[in-house]
Parts: sequence; structure tokens; C-alpha cells
Amino acid sequence: MRTLIRTALHPEHRTLTLVVIMLLVAAFVAFGTGFWVLFRVSYLFALSIPAAFLVAWYNTRHLDVSVDRKTDRGQVGQEAQEIIEVRNRFWLPKLWIEVEDPSDMPGHRSRRVIVVPPRRSRSWIVETRLLRRGLFEWGPLTVTATDPFGLFRRRRKFGEAQQILVYPPVVDLPHFEAPPANLPGEGRFRRRTHYVTPNASGIREYAPGDAFNRIHWPSTARSGKMMVKTFELDPASDIFIVLDLERRVHHGQGDESTEEYAVRAAASIARHYLTQNRSVGLISFGRLLRVIEPERGQNQMTRILESLAMASAVGDAALGNILLEEQRRFGRHTTLVVITSSSEDHWLTPIQSLTQRGVRAAVILVDPSTFSSAAASPLVLFGELTASDILTYVVRRGDDLGLALSPTVSGVSSWQA
Repeated sequence: MRTLIRTALHPEHRTLTLVVIMLLVAAFVAFGTGFWVLFRVSYLFALSIPAAFLVAWYNTRHLDVSVDRKTDRGQVGQEAQEIIEVRNRFWLPKLWIEVEDPSDMPGHRSRRVIVVPPRRSRSWIVETRLLRRGLFEWGPLTVTATDPFGLFRRRRKFGEAQQILVYPPVVDLPHFEAPPANLPGEGRFRRRTHYVTPNASGIREYAPGDAFNRIHWPSTARSGKMMVKTFELDPASDIFIVLDLERRVHHGQGDESTEEYAVRAAASIARHYLTQNRSVGLISFGRLLRVIEPERGQNQMTRILESLAMASAVGDAALGNILLEEQRRFGRHTTLVVITSSSEDHWLTPIQSLTQRGVRAAVILVDPSTFSSAAASPLVLFGELTASDILTYVVRRGDDLGLALSPTVSGVSSWQA
């Protein structure tokens, strides 16, 4: 009984419930008094209810509804676009139909009430600014029809749900620096690569798929065979970004959280080095341990952005444990960039041990005390890092990353800003 009452009082059924009550009251009084006006009112209500149902039912029939979603991947700040088309295949118009493409994307609004002429179509473009990184769903399209009195609402779904992956935003870091690795012999540190670099190491016979700009024409002319150049990597250090996603060290909510600032810093640093043709890798431990080995090029940037888009500060692994477990990946040819909002010093010993082995390191401290009054200040940790000669940047809430990640503003003066 309680469920029936709750259903009757639902906003979608409230008008219908009221009309049914009025019908029953009019009929009861009409039969009790014999008053002919009440009989007419009862007939009117009795005929209006099925007529309204037929109108709502008709408006959802003979429709072709499609959506062309132009974007399946984007970046915060960009716009996702979709084209929705509704075609009426019947010889009567469709009135008061509501078309919506539901989505859990923040800021997505696509609801529209339209009238479709007979045997015609209506189409429009929906543009949604991407406000937050992550994996979101949109669809399927929902068409809702109602009658002029709002007694009935009928829904039909068209198409299937699709996903859109939104990458975190990146900013330019014109002044960011991390200490270069001490590569023994510099020029003697070589590795074969399929990338074109300034270091040509030899020639070989052409193979299908080789780019024409790698052809060595003098050798081709001498040998009578198509010959191409082979290359080696520059003697530059690998960059390993370690992103701390331990749950308990992060504070704030939404875009104004240490998690978002840390992810944005990791994406920006990755792009900073990849545009310089450097090898960049990423280690993070949120729901699972994620390791992307250092590589170069745009494909590597895409892999890193995909990982960061799904990064979430839900991990239980402490930063110090991650550094100890993954230390075999770091050598004298590695520069380590650690991004954390931890104010504790449990990870200080592991990073000091790595630097003593020849690994060069830089730390980005996202100050949690500026995001939550309950969080401790990392001032003491900052002093211990600088005393260990580890380059340390401090990022506060509201900081411009391009300025915060600059040696000219890092250091003790940043605590006085």
C-alpha cells in the first residue's frame, strides 16, 4: 500500500492520479445525486485518459533517432561535439517530444524539446566543454513523449552507450629543470633506436616500412641497392615520473585537490620532456601498480595521458615502499621526478639512498596544508630535502604551475609567498 501511494505521488504520476480521483468523485456523486452535469464531467474524464495515453504512445512511434559523437577522446578545456538527428517517418507531426543524451560528464547538457514535421527531420549540434579528466559514458539517446495535459510520459531509448576518455590538462613549463644524470663517458652511452636522431651509427639495406628520409643516397649509388641510415639515442638520461597516489596523503575535493594538482604536474612534466625528444616513463600506484617504461614520441605521451586520466588517489602503498620496490628500474642514467603531497619523511631515506647510488632526483611537493586545515605542513620535509641537495619545488593551492615549477621561485622564498 505504501509503495502504491508513493508511486501515485511521484511527480510523473501526480497529474494522472489527480484526474483519476476527480473521475471517481464525479462518478460517485453523479450516481448518488443523479445530477446530469456530473455525468458529463465523468464522461469527459473517462475519454480524456485513454486519448492522452494514445497521444503519448503515438509520439514515440515511427521515429528514427541517431547520434554521431565526434569525440571519443579529449582533454580538459577542449570541447566534445555530437550531432543528434530525429526523423519522423509518419504523415502526422510529432509534438512535444523531449530528446536527451544522458551522460555523467560534468557540464554535459543535451536536453531539448522539439516538434518534428511529418516525414521530415530535425538535427542539431551539442557541444560540451570538457571540465574534468576521467572516463565517462554518454548515451543511449532517450526520447520522452507526453500528452498536452501531462498525464502520461513514455520513453524510448535509441542507440548504445559510448565512452569518452578525458585527458588531464597540461601547461607549459618553460623554466622547469631537473638535475641531469651523470652518464659515464656521455658520448659513449649509446642505444639503438628506430627514431631519427642526430646520431647516425651506420647503414643497412632498405626494409619495407623504412621512411624515405632515412635513405643514404651516396651508399645507395655505390652499392646499387637501397640503403638506409641507422641511429642511436642521444646520451641523455631517462626521466621517470613517480606519482604518489596513496589515499591518506591527499586532501581537497574536485579540481581543488592535491590529487588534481599532482596529476596536472605529472602530465605537464611528461610533455615538457617528450617535446624535447627525451625518454619519459611513469610509475603510479592507485587501484593497481601502473608502470610505463621510458620511451619517446607522441605515442608515449598518449600512453601517459591515458594512465593519468584514470589515476585516482585510492592506493594503500606508501611512496617509500614504491621507491624501494621499483629501485631496480633506476640507474645512473635515470633522473627521478617524484610528485607527492606527503608531509611525512618515511620516503626520505629511500630517495636519499637512490641519490647516493647516482640517481639524480627532483621532488614536487604539493603542499596539503593549503588544501585542508587538517593537513600538516611539509616545511620540515622541505628542509630535509634541500639539506640532502635534492632539488625541490613547492606547489600550493591556486598556484600557476608554470611559475611554481620554476627554479627562480622554488626554495625557501616560496614559503614566504
